[in-house]
Order: sequence, then structure tokens, then C-alpha cells
Amino acid sequence: MEYLNMKFVDEVVICASGGNGGNGCISFKHNKNINYPIPDGGDGGNGGNVWLLADKNLSNLIDYKFKKYIIASNGKNGGSNRRCGKNGCDIIIKVPIGTLIIDYDTGSTIIDIINYNQKILLVKGGKKGLGNIRYKLFSKKKFNNKNIGSISKKQFFLFRLIILANVGMLGMPNVGKSTFVTKISNVKSKIGLYPFTTIRPHLGVVRLNEKNFFTIVDIPGLIKGASKGIGMGVDFLKHLERCDVLLHMVSLSSMKVKNIIDNINIIIHELTKYKNLLSNKTCWLLFNKMDLFDLNEIKYTINMIIKKLRWESNYYIISAINNTGIRNLCWDIMNFINKNISKI
Repeated sequence: MEYLNMKFVDEVVICASGGNGGNGCISFKHNKNINYPIPDGGDGGNGGNVWLLADKNLSNLIDYKFKKYIIASNGKNGGSNRRCGKNGCDIIIKVPIGTLIIDYDTGSTIIDIINYNQKILLVKGGKKGLGNIRYKLFSKKKFNNKNIGSISKKQFFLFRLIILANVGMLGMPNVGKSTFVTKISNVKSKIGLYPFTTIRPHLGVVRLNEKNFFTIVDIPGLIKGASKGIGMGVDFLKHLERCDVLLHMVSLSSMKVKNIIDNINIIIHELTKYKNLLSNKTCWLLFNKMDLFDLNEIKYTINMIIKKLRWESNYYIISAINNTGIRNLCWDIMNFINKNISKI
């Protein structure tokens, strides 16, 4: 729905163009002591460039939702008496960390903005035209229209934001993801008892102490068919691509083994269909809402689920609302991230 995108925009198409180069001047001055005219036309100015700058204070691309055309200013023309034209002013496009710049016509990735203050040239402005001051004896044949400034071509780009986070939260709607992320991080997610409480990705920082912290992203709940465009999660699955570890949260509210297994398999299926995310990602199961039932009953149910799924990765029993089991989980995440970094 359109009104949702007003708050969070992660894909835009823009047309960018550098400024045109200014023309060089063809001018002559006459000296009564010299029998021929002396060239004195100055160069034109170069057209302005379009630059990209990574800005850590930006979280989405909403600034470019309605600003589709970005054009740098033209270089000024040169003048007589050796006067050179001014260069056109550059334009700097500020984008969030994690923005992919894609050539709209070819679909090829031009640059991946992953570092703070990263600055790259997106479109170069046109070259200046040369003034005839550069030639002691002006000849039309020799000059060959070099005084004409070049034109900077318009280019179309797709800006696609893929959030940079260590941990990605996923699961069915209303399993407690937002409550969990709100408890452990600085994110203030909307929480409610209705589907799709989360309508945009939320990025937060989980700080365990001064030296140990990681980032986590909470995406809207997934439903069956999400990888094909059903529900809201399809628009945000891409934000899991960069994560080191995925946390698949499951609700224990029903305690029915078949229902829980079916819900887990739905999510696994959607992740597999979408760029086979699980093939190169570590995924842990979080069984949430343990506060609703007896612990022995919960352990028995979960053991059956793990056995039937043949689950070999980590799994945890937690209560997001009561903070049970969360601290140990966060330290396991931190240790996992640190081990991965040490291998790079």
C-alpha cells in the first residue's frame, strides 16, 4: 500500500546527469605592432559531477521518492581576453549504508555502499571546450571544433537499500519478534495483537557491554507464498541477505507439534525459494512464549519437534516478555559473530 512506503523506501529509480561542459571562446585581439590577430579566447568550464556519499544518519531512500531527476550545473563559457569559464557545481547524493547502485538499463551492479563516508563518482560532467588562446596561430582545420564543450549523458540508476545487520529476525506474524527486538536493543517497535504489527524493517543495536555489541534487523512477518509476493515480507526478504545469522522465532502458544512444525516449514520453504537464503546462512530456532506453559511440557514438545525436523543447528527456549533465556542467547550470538569475523 502506498501510504506505508511514505515511511520507509528501500528502492528508487533516478535519472542523473552531470553538467555540460562550457564552450571555449574563439576571440582575437589586434595589436598595431603585429600584422596578424592574436588568439585570446579562454577555455570553458567543466560540467559539474554527480557524487554519491554514504551517510550514517540516513535509514532509507525516501528523499528520492519524488526527486527523480538529479542534474549538476553546466560549466560556463569562456570569454575573450583570456577569461576562462567557471566549472559547474557538483551535486552530492547522500544515501544510507548498504545501498546498492544498479545500472537500470543493464541490471549490473555498479557499486555497493558499505562504508561510512564512502564517496564515489556516479556521473562525470562534460569536458570543457578549449579556447583558442591555446593556439598561437589559429587554424579552423587544426582546431576542429575543440572549443565545443561535451554533453554529459543522462543515466538511469536503481538504488536498492539492503540493510547491514549482523542478525536478522524472521518468523510468522505475531510470534513475538518485535517484543524480543525491543527488549534487547534500542529499537522501539510497534507491538500489537494483530497480523503485520511490523510494517517496515527496524534496525537496532544490541549492546552487551562497552566492547561487545551487534546489530539486529526485524522484518515484517512472513506467510506462505511470501517469496512470490504474498503478504508484506516479500518486500523485505532482501534485508536478510547480508546477515551473519538468522533467528527464526516460533510461538509456543498452541503447543501443537504438527502446527508448530508446519509453521517452521513454511518459513524454511520461503527462505529457500528466495535466493536459497538458507544455503549460506546460519539459522537458529527460538521457541518463544515459554511463560505460557509448564517447562517440562515445553521441553517434551520441543524435543519432538527437533527430532521430527532433524534440526541440527542451535535452538533456544525463551520468553521475550519475561526476558527468560535472552541474555545467554545474546552472548551466543556475540560469540558466533566474533568467531566469524576472526575467520575473515
